[in-house]
Amino acid sequence: MQNFEQIRGHVQSHFRITTNDPYVLCVELSLDAGKRHQSVFLAELEDDDGRRLLRASTIIAPITGIDARRMLAYNWHSRVGWLAIGELDGVPYLQLCENRPYAGLDGAELDRLVLEIGGQGDRLERLLSAGGDLL
Repeated sequence: MQNFEQIRGHVQSHFRITTNDPYVLCVELSLDAGKRHQSVFLAELEDDDGRRLLRASTIIAPITGIDARRMLAYNWHSRVGWLAIGELDGVPYLQLCENRPYAGLDGAELDRLVLEIGGQGDRLERLLSAGGDLL
């Protein structure tokens, strides 16, 4: 993949899209035989050297009441993504994110990235919300 339009074309043919803006897509994954759903956002970023990156992220839970030490320990051991805090409508949320250079992305890797971030995000959401499906 060399640009966001190639990513858009691939994602639209493989997943359900709920947001389709110039440099942002939202994929809605149906998980657990349709009992759970997880949104994965794809956005284009540019690093300090001007290289384009794809950020895949998913919202997990409001940050209130979450043990930061536990989340930082997760970051240390995680093989997929990293945790961050981002705002949604002025409320801070814990998010699972991963940035990938376009150069290393092909269709199969893009599919794997969306499914891994979405699946892991849903598992974390389930853990932090006592089994709930908040977002």
